[in-house]
Amino acid sequence: MRKNGDQPVDLQTEAQFAGRVTYESDKNHHNLTIKDLRESDSAEFSFMFTTNQPGGGAAGSPGVTLTVTALQVVVTKPSPRLYPSWAELKCWSRCNLPTDHFVWYKNGRKIYENQFEVRQYFKYEDSMSCARKSYEKFPSPSVCILRPNCNRVTYSDRAICALSGQTVDISCSYSSRDHVVSLFWFKPNPRLQLDPDDLNNDPQYAGRIEVLEPERGRSVLRINELKESDSAEYQFKFKTKGFEWRSSLPGTTLTVTALQVEVTRIIMVHQSHTEAELMCRSSCGPAGHLSFVWFKNGKKILTQQTSTYTDNFYPGDVVSCTFQGHEDNCSPSVYPSKLPALFVSPSGEIVEGGSVTLTCRIDGDPAVTTTLSKDNRTLLLGPAGTHNFTSISSNDRGLYHCRSQDQHSVYLFIDVQYAPKLPLVSVSFSGGIVEGSSVSLTCSSDANPVANYTWHKEEEELPKASGEIFTITDFRPEHSGGYYCEAQNSRGRRKSTVHRLSVASSWKLPVALSITAVFLGFVLLFLILWFRRERSSKQQSERSEAIRQQEDDLQYASVQFTVKREDPVYSNFNPTQLHRQEEENVVYATPRCSSAPGTSCEDASALYGNVNKGFRE
Repeated sequence: MRKNGDQPVDLQTEAQFAGRVTYESDKNHHNLTIKDLRESDSAEFSFMFTTNQPGGGAAGSPGVTLTVTALQVVVTKPSPRLYPSWAELKCWSRCNLPTDHFVWYKNGRKIYENQFEVRQYFKYEDSMSCARKSYEKFPSPSVCILRPNCNRVTYSDRAICALSGQTVDISCSYSSRDHVVSLFWFKPNPRLQLDPDDLNNDPQYAGRIEVLEPERGRSVLRINELKESDSAEYQFKFKTKGFEWRSSLPGTTLTVTALQVEVTRIIMVHQSHTEAELMCRSSCGPAGHLSFVWFKNGKKILTQQTSTYTDNFYPGDVVSCTFQGHEDNCSPSVYPSKLPALFVSPSGEIVEGGSVTLTCRIDGDPAVTTTLSKDNRTLLLGPAGTHNFTSISSNDRGLYHCRSQDQHSVYLFIDVQYAPKLPLVSVSFSGGIVEGSSVSLTCSSDANPVANYTWHKEEEELPKASGEIFTITDFRPEHSGGYYCEAQNSRGRRKSTVHRLSVASSWKLPVALSITAVFLGFVLLFLILWFRRERSSKQQSERSEAIRQQEDDLQYASVQFTVKREDPVYSNFNPTQLHRQEEENVVYATPRCSSAPGTSCEDASALYGNVNKGFRE
């Protein structure tokens, strides 16, 4: 805390320290950390605690006095009438700093290290600056040694913190003895020893930046619709006919961040609601000491204008915060009750291949277990309820579900942008193309944002058409060749494989017809031969069946001999006598004619007889 009159004030509630103050406690040891020190932070700071008893508590006195100082270059000129003029310089501060740990810059470029003083000759256009070693990001302002109009650049702010979506102005003042012929703003890249690029030529800032000169010797870089990717160091450069300001001094560091609501303390858990303390956190403090604005269930809380907010929260309540005047850029909503919070960092556009962290947790006490899933597939969460995508892909695009132990749920859709995948080309005509016919080619590619298409023909410089479908209504021989499409969106471009089209030759159709006719002739001949064979086989089968039936229907005649008495049969007899007796006593049976086809009664060969002979003595 620090005193405001006779009343102690919690530093975390002061707009001046918003986003710059953190408390750390370990049993009976307590630490206060202040980031991004300013000379206005110079004050006495004390620690105070309270108990749960009325009037209980104590404050330490005296506290700790903090003095914040800036470095300055002090110049003495023992020989002002000489030119170049001899001068002695010292790097001075209100603090007692070691005298052998300073770095010196002349006209923006480093010239000495580990020197407290500098003695040398200077020209009218020379400027000098100093910094403590290992703290080169906090140098002194550049000072003209001999005349007020020297070569120098002074930035209005060493660091600026702003919210995404806002507009920020980065400004500097500059001077030179000669006429300035060009000037621009750029982002330094220490890894590349190349000439810096004008931000006006950077597609990342297209349509979002302005370079203003409200007065002579002052330049303002204005960046609109800030993105977290705009966080960087920005420097100014100018040229004259004989001089170029290429400084190794730091410029202005811009940090773009988003506000977040955190549950800092659970005061009491009731059966129907939770009493909790919330804090609107950001790495930025409110510019110009702006007040905070809180929203609960979409409605503005008129009675709360500090960074903390204490209230009763019921299941389903959502809370967000922002700075006054920036209500269009609120923090993500949180659920102070037992409902989980689900958010992604960094915020803004997510591009394939980037590193993304998805957080699914409940800021409460006691801690509640949460699960994160996508497409009914559970994802692994770390101790802080985070799931990290080291290189997010298009397959990770989709709806994520964060569920608490008591089955409360929130959803978040992650939209991953990516360059077009390999385009596929389909053709409406297969095989050879008949001259004069219409041919359509269709190009498709998986891309986010949706891709635009252009059509090209090999060995031709200009594109043939644009759009997903390319149609040639009257295909001619001169249209033959290789065609391909190119898909493009804001994340990249990609070409398809080459698809070749050609007109079918004039001899192909008659040959195809002749081959077809010959084939049909062979088929017809085969059918005729098969039919004749089947017919012949059938007739032969019918003849065989008729003969078999004729044999089955034959009738045999039986011949009986009349015997008047029973005679013995002898084994020896005279054949002549036997023959005569047979002729006298043979009785012939009347033959019967069969009605079977192919036989008749006149056919003597079909009559047979069995003879039973009786002998008389």
